[in-house]
Amino acid sequence: MLAIRMTRHGAKKRPFFHIVVADSRSPRDGRFIEKLGTYNPLLPREHAQRITLDKERIAHWLKVGAQPSDRGAKFLSQAEMMKPRERREQTKKPQPRAKAQERLKAAATAAAAAPADGADKEAAAS
Repeated sequence: MLAIRMTRHGAKKRPFFHIVVADSRSPRDGRFIEKLGTYNPLLPREHAQRITLDKERIAHWLKVGAQPSDRGAKFLSQAEMMKPRERREQTKKPQPRAKAQERLKAAATAAAAAPADGADKEAAAS
């Protein structure tokens, strides 16, 4: 399977990426078929050379069946070469577990019922 992805270049703490089409089994910075563009994250967002794409060749590889990586798909959707991908649902690890959620719901209903009981007592006293 073909993948449109990035390969990292540049020095330590100074990243620079080439956007390439490669076999999905090849290493990240290893063998690739064709270079399709560049990405320099150190430049400001509005700079013209931050992302460069060879749109004709990318369109060809998409037609042939190459699948872009998540970041590559984001670049292509910004360049209006494909529709944006749906955002994935975030992990549920930091959320409380089922029993803790039940306790929170019970505490919330008890807290909601307590002021209502207090208001009933005040209304009855008057």
